[in-house]
Parts: sequence; structure tokens; C-alpha cells
Amino acid sequence: MRFRHPDGSTVHLAYCTNVHPAETLDGVLAQLRDHCEPVRKRLGRDRLGIGLWLARDAAHALVTDPAALRGLRTELDRRGLEVVTLNGFPYEGFGAEEVKYRVYKPDWADPERLEHTTSLARLLAGLLPDDVADGTISTLPLAWRTAYDDTRADKARAALVTLAERLDALQELTGRSIRVGLEPEPGCVVETTHDAIAPLTAIAHDRIGVCVDTCHLATSFEDPHTALDALTAARVPVVKSQLSAALHAEHPADPAVREALAAFAEPRFLHQTRTTTPSGGLHGTDDLDEALADGGPLPDTAPWRAHFHVPLHAAPAAPLTSTLPVLKTALTRLVGGPHPLTRNLEVETYTWQALPPELRPRARAQLTDGIAAELTLARDLLTDLGLKELP
Repeated sequence: MRFRHPDGSTVHLAYCTNVHPAETLDGVLAQLRDHCEPVRKRLGRDRLGIGLWLARDAAHALVTDPAALRGLRTELDRRGLEVVTLNGFPYEGFGAEEVKYRVYKPDWADPERLEHTTSLARLLAGLLPDDVADGTISTLPLAWRTAYDDTRADKARAALVTLAERLDALQELTGRSIRVGLEPEPGCVVETTHDAIAPLTAIAHDRIGVCVDTCHLATSFEDPHTALDALTAARVPVVKSQLSAALHAEHPADPAVREALAAFAEPRFLHQTRTTTPSGGLHGTDDLDEALADGGPLPDTAPWRAHFHVPLHAAPAAPLTSTLPVLKTALTRLVGGPHPLTRNLEVETYTWQALPPELRPRARAQLTDGIAAELTLARDLLTDLGLKELP
């Protein structure tokens, strides 16, 4: 979905396909047929943007076979789909029954991460629509915080410098500009947008910036105005933003609230949980069940937020809610000013099948309806900010 910003530039809105498990090229092609095209049709649009997730095996198949890449581009065109951004965070196995900490491997100290991201950049340059010269990729925020020492930090920095050089060379070769954004996430080395400033200013290259995920921003209780002001002041580019909402519990000491939260503690993904301290700091756990355990380490005197991407249009039932207001505030700052801070927006709700059983879509059509409803909400927020939806 494309929108005209009042300054005349084009802002792209997509939804991320990591909600549909696929590890191979055949699986990606099936996604386009079974999910992405039906969402486009449900929205009544001739063209729909998707934030494509290409797992290692799928990316390898495409980068080693130019005919396969041309075939994917043809299939996208045939189904009325376009790709201007990729989700390069998960490497493989994102549809497994248990993902948890595995999603952070390989990290940026491992050579595989650089090679995979380089491949994604090459592929995106070949997938961009003919009238679009700029693409973006979101990626792991360096590494999970444990086992990350100075040696690994040096390796990660060197890898990102090499990536920036390769992206420069790619533009020289193809005329397409690809930028990569570290996606701050609770528990990682770069947990917050503030944490991203030092490593990115050390690299000091405009092709490497930040992907602002509004669920992660909210989970860490970051104020969108403060976060985006600091990035702007440091000249760290916002490469893209993922529009998402976290789980919010205003009164976590209430037994009814804890019971409601427990329904969202599930075995597939990590749901890092945070609360504020009286001094403005954070307490946190790596997962929601750890926070809810009897005698757990998380104080319950202030609100909790959990890293659970809840559907944008459907906040959980009381006594819980979502952090949609944080998303709205961030979006106003991102694209509501005289010039957009980013032109790539991506709805990323990959947890539809991890919702409590009674909330999960029971058929493919229900998932299609849900994704279309999320995109409709995002579209309405953008038009309310003065952007004009394009055909």
C-alpha cells in the first residue's frame, strides 16, 4: 500500500510474512498464493505491499539461481504484490514449535549473519518494483545480551562496516539503494533506541540505521518523542518502522490480571516482560511465565508490559489492554511532520497462532480477515495524519 505524504514523497505500508511459516522457496510461493493475495483481495486493492521474510534456505535458493529470483518477481507481479522491505531478523526456524532464544542466532559476531544479510540485500535489489529505487531490511540488534564480550562486539562492528561497504557497491552495480536497520528488542545488546546510538554512530554510515518496532519501544517503556528526538540529534536514520503493539497490564498485582496474563504465556516465542522502577529504571524478565512465577523477580507495584505482538485492531479483553497508544504517538512523529522520518512501515503481528486458543484464527480465511483488519487500521491512522492513499 502506497501513500503520498504532504511533502510529495511516497510512504510504503506492508505486512510482514513471518506470520506465515515457510523455510523454502516453494513455501514462500505458497504464501503468496494462500495468504498474501487473499489479503490484497480482501482489502479490494490492485496492489499490496508485503514485508517478505526469506529464511536461510529460501534466500540461498534465490541468490544462487537468477532464474528463481526472476520467477519470484514474476509471481509477485502476477498476484498484485510488491516488496520494498525484508524482515532479516529471523534466520531460520521461525515457524518451529519452540523458537525462544534460537531467533537470536546467528548474531552479528557470526559470519553467517553478514553473509545472509548480504544475500538479502542482493535479492531485494532484484525484487524492488521498477519505480522504486530504495529498499530496507530489518535485522537482529547485534546479539542477545549474554555471551557478548568485547571480542564479539569488535567482530559485530567489523561485520556491519563490511555490510555498509557491500551496500555501497550494490548501489553502484544496480542503481538500487538498500539500507539495513538494527531492530532494538528487550533482552538484546541493543535493547532500546538509546542503546543503538553508540554503536551506530561509531559506524557512521547512512546505510546502517534503526528499525523502530513500536511493540519493543513500548515494552521498554520508551517515550516515542524522546526516542526519536535522540535518534534525530545523533543523525541515526530510522530505516523502517514495524507497527506493532505490546501487551499491557495496568495492575499486575491483581489475581485476575495475572490469570489473564498467564493465558499469553506460551511455548513458542519469548515474551520479555518489563516494569518501571520509582527512579525511572526498568526491571525485567526474559519471559512472561518467569514474571508470573510465585515469588518471581518482577515487582508488581507498577504496570507490566510484555513483548507479545497483539493484533493492532483487537486489544485483549479487560483487565488487559495493548500499547496501541504508543504506536499512534510514534507514528505521528514518524510520518506526521513536514517530512517523514521513514518511508517504510510494516505491520508485524507474527503471533496470531500464539494467541490464547480461543483468540486464534481457526481457518485461513479468519487469518486473512485479521491481517486485512490490521492493515485497515494502519491505513486509517495514516490518512488521519494527512497522507493520501494511492491506487
